[in-house]
Amino acid sequence: MTFSPNHLIQTYGYLAVVVAPLLESTGVPFPGETTLILAAVYSAETGKLSLPLVIGLAALGAILGDNFGYGLGRSLGRGILERWGRYVGLDHRRLLLVDRFFRRRGALAVVVARFLSVLRTFGAILAGAGEMPYRTYLIFNALGGMAWATAYGLLGFELGSAYHHLSGAIGTAALVLAVVVAVGAIAGLFLFRARIEHWALGDLD
Repeated sequence: MTFSPNHLIQTYGYLAVVVAPLLESTGVPFPGETTLILAAVYSAETGKLSLPLVIGLAALGAILGDNFGYGLGRSLGRGILERWGRYVGLDHRRLLLVDRFFRRRGALAVVVARFLSVLRTFGAILAGAGEMPYRTYLIFNALGGMAWATAYGLLGFELGSAYHHLSGAIGTAALVLAVVVAVGAIAGLFLFRARIEHWALGDLD
């Protein structure tokens, strides 16, 4: 069985749109975000999937997965993460940095975590292990899940529509422009990385 997002979407349709973000949010390294974007692109190109359903189901999967992750963190506790986290990329230093992020930014961190790869996968478990109040977590996690699904769903749909309508030289120009924008965004991230880290973590000294 292949776990390629394209294969999952074409084979399982809406089920893949729910399950992929659910697994990712529970702590399983799975391409939930990629599946959402490709499902939205597939919706634009073929019309076989409804974009509102894609967005709604992806948000549902993300929110449910985050709640499962929170429950796991709350029940297993910090000790398990300290002992075994390094095997899934959560070494002691990363745990401390994520803890600091949640302490400094509180509920906002739950929303922001949905858009960051490592935090999207492990943020819910860490919030549970850190005993963040569940009502606060539930509200802001739902907001983050809906914002994430809407943003990336619309992005994927627009990309699919552009690819479907543009071809030849125009399509090539659009692709070049997209690459330039992507490179610019990555360069900007590196240039402002220090400011972003300071906003999230404060003065590490």
